[in-house]
Amino acid sequence: MLELELRRLELSDLDAIERIERASYPTPWSRSMFASELAKPSSLSFGAVDETGTLVGYLVLSRYVDAWHVMNVAVAPEKRRQGIASALLHRLLELTEDDALRGYTLEVRTSNLGAIRLYERFGFTRKGVRRGYYTDNREDALIMWRDADSPDGDPREKMVDAS
Repeated sequence: MLELELRRLELSDLDAIERIERASYPTPWSRSMFASELAKPSSLSFGAVDETGTLVGYLVLSRYVDAWHVMNVAVAPEKRRQGIASALLHRLLELTEDDALRGYTLEVRTSNLGAIRLYERFGFTRKGVRRGYYTDNREDALIMWRDADSPDGDPREKMVDAS
C-alpha cells in the first residue's frame, strides 16, 4: 500500500502541479489559475506527496455559500489506481467536517466512468448535466452532489497525515 503525506499546496508546488495537470487533462488549468486558487481565502488546496517527496496528486476545493465545490482533482498518470484520489477525498471530508451546513458539488466528464464510480463511492449522486461544458470537445459534464451528512467513502487507503 502506498504511503502518502497529505498537506496544503504551496506556490513552490506549481511546477509539479502543472506537470500532473498537463498529463491529466486535454484543457489543463493555467499556472495562474492554480496560483489564484492557492491564494484565495475561500479555497482549500492540498496535495499527496509520496515517500520520495514527489507530489503525485492534488485536490482544489472552493467554498461557496451553500456548498464546497470540488474544482480540480488529478493524480499523476503513473500513480493512478493506487488510492491517491481516495486519500485526497477522505482528507477533503476530514478538513470540512465541521462545516455541516454545506454539501459538496463537482462536475465530471460523462465519459470518465472511473471518476464517476469513485465519487459515487464517496456518497456523490448524479444531479444533472451541463451540456457542452468542456471546451475541447463540447462533452457534457455530469453534475454530482454529496450532502454534508453522507457517510464517508472507501476506507481501504492507508496514509500518513502530516498536515
